[in-house]
Amino acid sequence: MGKKEIIANNIDSSFIAEVKKIVEQGRQQAYASVSKLMIETYWKIGERIVLQEQKGANRAEYGAQIISKLSEELTRVYGKGFSGRYLRAFRQFYLVVPDLEIWKSRFPNLTWTHILKTLRVDDPTAIRWYLSTASQEMWSVRTLDRNIQC
Repeated sequence: MGKKEIIANNIDSSFIAEVKKIVEQGRQQAYASVSKLMIETYWKIGERIVLQEQKGANRAEYGAQIISKLSEELTRVYGKGFSGRYLRAFRQFYLVVPDLEIWKSRFPNLTWTHILKTLRVDDPTAIRWYLSTASQEMWSVRTLDRNIQC
């Protein structure tokens, strides 16, 4: 084995492994950043829906119209992810956690999937408990799902 092959093998084993680790860490950080920004976006949409609804005379009917029309327009412009179901979830998320800074400080490691799973629970206090416990205990979505089912 020549000197060049030995150097190449040393580079392959440690150098490439280190670069792969850098790429994986970067991807994880990018995903976490995007996830946090999307959650903040959804919260802000929920806030805006609630503020708009509060202007309406007949809130229930007006709120349904707002969500329907908004869903149509956002889906037309941005595609999937803005169904009436999702917009109602954004609204409910805002109502359960009305302070974005509290969300950022208490539940920074949760994903939108965690939030959606908890929003199936009827009681806002229970939702906040599930979110808090899932964040503290680092529950996977599967664990969260199992604990909500119990």
